[in-house]
Amino acid sequence: MGTNEFDINKIWQEYKKTKSQEARDKLILHYAPLVKYVASKVFSGLPQNIELADLISYGIFGLIDAIDKFDFSRGTKFETYAISRIKGAIIDELRALDWVPRSLRHKSREVEKVYLALENRLKRVPTDEELVEALGISLEELHDLFSRLNASSVIALEELLNIGAGGEEQISLIDTIEDTAAKDPSLVAEHSEMKKTLLEALTRLPERERTIVALYYYKGLTLREIGEILGITESRVSQLHNKALFRLKARLKQLRTLIGSG
Repeated sequence: MGTNEFDINKIWQEYKKTKSQEARDKLILHYAPLVKYVASKVFSGLPQNIELADLISYGIFGLIDAIDKFDFSRGTKFETYAISRIKGAIIDELRALDWVPRSLRHKSREVEKVYLALENRLKRVPTDEELVEALGISLEELHDLFSRLNASSVIALEELLNIGAGGEEQISLIDTIEDTAAKDPSLVAEHSEMKKTLLEALTRLPERERTIVALYYYKGLTLREIGEILGITESRVSQLHNKALFRLKARLKQLRTLIGSG
């Protein structure tokens, strides 16, 4: 029988009061499905040599960290707090593994530079045809490149931007998409301008790509489910998803450069 809300509150109270290992283990067991959920979302865009089980293992450490540091007395929602910790633990480990090839990183920087130059010159999102002409590659090669860059794009979307006068607060692009139920009023003002800037990157996406990003990250739908809604194949959804992530990664990188020089 699952733990109900009343029971979990009692366990939280016990753990924060006694720091007992038994209470801690109960909390870990209760929130373990949250780790699998987050790990699965990250896993969907990674290379085949990455195992979901490994991501779950990394995420468990993030969950434990969240449990240890969560201030239960504030009455905020633990799940919202824990998701960022779990994601952070997974992504930190992936960065440590350095699984994105150096050659791919170099190609990614080259494509981003060309893409942003075209966007700035044209004052709009460049078409695939314009991009391949500028890069001197075929359309098929471009789509293959988007797929290969997808994994590094997932990591980029999770990266945090420092905000505030002292850079002590952080926000990620995905934070602007997800529905975070609990908000700290003291951070709203500082987050507002950054969210406005980041959301502008989303609005610049072509409509179909923007819809896919919203359905995938905000509604939590699978690529297959999105394909059924839009009336296109799962592979086509994946292709558009990869393109959207690339565009957002390029824009996010530009924003980080501007913030760093501000």
